[in-house]
Amino acid sequence: MEGTTLYIKNMVCDRCKAAVTQVLRNAGLTPLSVELGTASVEENPDVAKLDEIRIALEEQGFELLEDRRKQTVDRIKSAIIKLVHYRDNRQQVNLSAFLSNELGMEYSSLSKLFSENTGLTIERYFILQRVERIKELIFYGEMSLSEIARKMNYSSVAYLSTQFKSVTGMTPSQFKSAHDKQLRQLDKI
Repeated sequence: MEGTTLYIKNMVCDRCKAAVTQVLRNAGLTPLSVELGTASVEENPDVAKLDEIRIALEEQGFELLEDRRKQTVDRIKSAIIKLVHYRDNRQQVNLSAFLSNELGMEYSSLSKLFSENTGLTIERYFILQRVERIKELIFYGEMSLSEIARKMNYSSVAYLSTQFKSVTGMTPSQFKSAHDKQLRQLDKI
């Protein structure tokens, strides 16, 4: 059996992977692997089965992607989320090389496609994800700003603060003392 890879939008965490796995099992499919943005199943579902899966995924806040361009944009987003939020970010990574390697495509093609479909550059999306991760780390209060800067590969706390303020309109210290700290859902960035 050849199997099928499904591309699924809005998968941003391990709970999302568990929810998608359950949807696939409930539809009578055998998940081989479920990762951020993709799920491989043993079967080759027909149109009726795909419609069933689509509806069940939408009820959980996900979207089954069939358009190749949207699939690629979602794979770019998933790769960036994985890089920023789920990998130990201590090692400096060249974003264009990382994405080219991860998706098996030239960065210039990825960049153009991403910009056309989102209205953002890949670099801007990466910065927005980094700032969201910094907000999360500040929110939980387990690390100093210097530790966060090191963890997130900023050359200095000053550079982190400048970028943070340009995105949020406040300094990290102002964010930390704010009473209405707002963390955004990763799939809404």
